[in-house]
Amino acid sequence: MSPISGMTGFGRADGALDGWTWTVEARSVNGRSLEVRYRGPGGFDNLERLTKAAAQGRLNRGQVTLGVQAKRAEGSEPAPRVNEAVLANYLKLANQLAEEGAVPPSADGLLALRGVIEVAEEVEDLEAHAAVEAAIAATIEQALDALKLSRQREGEQLTPVIRDFVGTIEALVARAELEASSQTEAIRERFTRRISELAPDAPGLEERIFLEAAALATKADVREELDRLTAHVDSARTLLQQPPAGRKLDFLMQEFMREANTLCSKSATTPLTGIGLELKAVIEQLREQVQNVE
Repeated sequence: MSPISGMTGFGRADGALDGWTWTVEARSVNGRSLEVRYRGPGGFDNLERLTKAAAQGRLNRGQVTLGVQAKRAEGSEPAPRVNEAVLANYLKLANQLAEEGAVPPSADGLLALRGVIEVAEEVEDLEAHAAVEAAIAATIEQALDALKLSRQREGEQLTPVIRDFVGTIEALVARAELEASSQTEAIRERFTRRISELAPDAPGLEERIFLEAAALATKADVREELDRLTAHVDSARTLLQQPPAGRKLDFLMQEFMREANTLCSKSATTPLTGIGLELKAVIEQLREQVQNVE
């Protein structure tokens, strides 16, 4: 199993008890922090709190939506009955209106009137209700366990992709180091040629060229940026073994891009600039993958 997890996944579990049946489905997508949304049946007021606590105990990031669909088996619902007192009042009024020429009411019309049909309230056993609620809560935990497993499987797929991108960055940094080593000489040659063209007979030209070239080479020195990029590569590999790593990897991507931008701005040769641009493209691709990490 991969040490890191993704943030996209799905989990489902079913349950039944005392005439009740239910299905729990949990889904998650990417998110900067953990956000849990619950939808469930009425009458089970503790389930939302239990759901959020169970999710927080298993997950660190992502937008999680958990829904509970519950129903009672046929025959377990209380039977409807006619409220005869209310019906008698409606009939009395209807008869009075009929004597004045109104159309007599139909049976289905009377039954549709408010208060005529009612469902006798069933005194539910509180212990039985609590048992059903506890059983649903257990099923919620099963669905969240399945969701977590699904996210871990996504992590298994993400890990080699991220490692490949990190390896590509490492190779580009190595190329940049080779190219950067020739920057000082390239700057000196370019500066010498330019000064010679503008002032070939100026006194102290050789010393001036040396000083100016040294100053430009100092400004173009990218060794610190390359050292930091190498350190970031090592950090990325370490974080892949230290979950949850998503937030830290997000921050590390910013640091990667900062150094790549500085490398491009300091570059004094076209090849090094090209390496820097290629480096920025790979870092952006890596950042897209890191956004899926929990």
